[in-house]
Amino acid sequence: MRLFVAGSSARSLRTVQELRQLCQQALGAAVDLEVVDIYQQPELAERDGVVAAPTLLRISPAPVRRLVGDLSDEQRVLRMITLAIGEDEDVG
Repeated sequence: MRLFVAGSSARSLRTVQELRQLCQQALGAAVDLEVVDIYQQPELAERDGVVAAPTLLRISPAPVRRLVGDLSDEQRVLRMITLAIGEDEDVG
């Protein structure tokens, strides 16, 4: 998964920490989470079509899933992470 954040603010750091904890608790394992600061690496945001932060991309398994904005709704985040292959709608 790839998480795009805007800077290293307390809010961004909290988002990263809470997402890691949620995945650990719900899935029973740590997830491979790449954190991208859109200010430090704007080319990655542009490449992935990210225009707002936070944005969470589930890269694998295909198809790519995208969740934009508030990530505090745990059920919404978990649904995005665990969506069945074959559905083609973005969450959120």
